[in-house]
Amino acid sequence: MTDNGRMVAETLPVNGIELCADTFGEPSDPALLLIAGGASSMDWWEDEFCRRLAAAGRHVIRYDHRDTGRSTSFPAGAPPYSGADLANDALGVLDALNVHRAHLVGLSMGGALAQKIAVERPHRVLSLTLMSTAAGPAESSPASPREPDRSWADRRTAVHRLVTTVQETGGLFTADEPHLRRLMERVFDRTVDMTASQTNHWCCASGPPFRHRLGSITAPTLVMHGTVDPLFPASAARELAAEIPGSRLVWLEGVGHEFPPAAVWSQVIDEIIAQAAAGATR
Repeated sequence: MTDNGRMVAETLPVNGIELCADTFGEPSDPALLLIAGGASSMDWWEDEFCRRLAAAGRHVIRYDHRDTGRSTSFPAGAPPYSGADLANDALGVLDALNVHRAHLVGLSMGGALAQKIAVERPHRVLSLTLMSTAAGPAESSPASPREPDRSWADRRTAVHRLVTTVQETGGLFTADEPHLRRLMERVFDRTVDMTASQTNHWCCASGPPFRHRLGSITAPTLVMHGTVDPLFPASAARELAAEIPGSRLVWLEGVGHEFPPAAVWSQVIDEIIAQAAAGATR
């Protein structure tokens, strides 16, 4: 079932759980999978951003990580999964949609998951775009159960905290407060358990390290990084680009640690499409 080129969100059976996903564009176009950051549902990849990518000739897929949006949620504080499971979920979404190979676009934690996939399942990756992220872990980290903050269950409190976080980590072009508030209200209203969503990704085990294998990545790779990112300094982007042979590093002037703000959509989309073109013959 579609709505102006967009598939209405559907629940997919993936790795023994259910993940919610939707798509934009024509299934016959090359697939492009958007992998969101930690504790982020697919809503953070804004509808118009996805439509513009699809209009450039890509079958755009976005999905809710487990413990976000309408996907399966686990009790807050001690998730029974690791970062490796989150990476396998991304591949599981592709499998459920009968997509064998895709262009991967990962942001922050999603960038680390995309790196892991490119290292361990290179035959599934046409091209790789890594945004607002750093090189994947050099060593494993264990699970770290934590006491959940139940104030996340209150809609007003949660929306305010999410808006404030975006403003604190954003840059010169971060959306205005009314826009952010509408987006965060949508995030809250779609999320099965907001407390679990804002807790579990941060305390699950990392899974096996893979940084030492980044040099084996063969997919054409683009690293895009905001010049005012307060979480990952410019050196993190340079180090990541240096680890992956032949990668390109593109700076987003005035952008912080955030999903691409509308002011830079044209640049970001042009770069993603150009990178995807580089991987089209793989």
